[in-house]
Amino acid sequence: MKLAIVTETFPPEVNGVAMTFGVIAAELGRRGHEVTVYRPGRPDLPGNASHPEFSEVALPGAPIPGYPLLRLGLPSYGKLKRAWTAARPDLVHVVTEGPLGASAVTVARGLGVPVTSSFHTNFHSYATDYGFGPLRRLVLAWLRRVHNRTLRTFVPTPELCAELHRQRFQNLSVMSRGVDVRHFHPDRRRPDLRKSWGAGPDDPVVLHVGRMAPEKNYGLLFRAYAAMREANPRLRFVLAGDGPLKARLMRENPDCVFAGFFSRAEIGQYYASADIYIHASLSETFGNVLTEAMASGLAVAGFDYAAARQFVKSEENGLSVALGQPDALVAAAARLARDPELRTRLGLAARGAVEAHSWERVIERLERDLVELAGMPAVATPVFA
Repeated sequence: MKLAIVTETFPPEVNGVAMTFGVIAAELGRRGHEVTVYRPGRPDLPGNASHPEFSEVALPGAPIPGYPLLRLGLPSYGKLKRAWTAARPDLVHVVTEGPLGASAVTVARGLGVPVTSSFHTNFHSYATDYGFGPLRRLVLAWLRRVHNRTLRTFVPTPELCAELHRQRFQNLSVMSRGVDVRHFHPDRRRPDLRKSWGAGPDDPVVLHVGRMAPEKNYGLLFRAYAAMREANPRLRFVLAGDGPLKARLMRENPDCVFAGFFSRAEIGQYYASADIYIHASLSETFGNVLTEAMASGLAVAGFDYAAARQFVKSEENGLSVALGQPDALVAAAARLARDPELRTRLGLAARGAVEAHSWERVIERLERDLVELAGMPAVATPVFA
């Protein structure tokens, strides 16, 4: 299959959507498909110029106002039409709903090329976080229009599928997220890294990985951290990532370790070298960080939705609390800081809960769907050990 993937975020950018489609593009390429990724150019970020599994085409983009780490893809009707007329793809998959993604849907439909899409980010919810609450309905209408012009929209969880159906999105299907259980593994723990954080062998470390942005609920996260420090003064808090809130958070929390921006290869060591992961965000469509933490053997706590609802059995392999109960999450975090036996038991069980959910199996299902929607013969199903 000749597959064109159109996305406004892709490695070396570090976020859930970029990571997900970096893995998908590479795995589909390894399976013999001809994959081309169309994305805004990022000469400002280090990265490999070529990949053995897929090719990249850089398109015009501009920094998102207030968030220069990400770029908005500009409409590329002419460039995409010329490219796809010269080398017609069997299917176009649009990952993001910005101007670039919307233009890709229009071009594909105009050329008669099957086009599918993914829903990964609650942009309509983010409108409130960034002070554009009155535009929420307009943003939702834009998202609905982009997705409803595609043959199928893949979403990461059944609950999000149901929510979008209520919002009149059509042709929805669940595509879960996988876990790289080889890359995220307890064996990657590094005592020297823990020592650089000021943590001794028995001092618990709570880790946060992600964009330092308003939608990530940092107010609640730092409330949980304060309760954890009160329960166990030896605890250390390490934050890996970058974003528009980083400078302010560093000023307000000088006792925390702000580790900065790390590659995917490095971040696996950070997970494995910590002990606890608190997932306070309420805006995720999935939450890869939670499953990565579980695969790394961390004791986790979060709200009962998205990835936590799918993978966490409270008191068995993590702690989950009901939505709308922030005090319960703070209490759960303090329990993990206070009780080393609980941390150990939940961390061991967490690893077991995600081991069977490899990316290979998730992509196998996606591959079958894309091949069918492209109108091509079914692919042979590989056998996994």
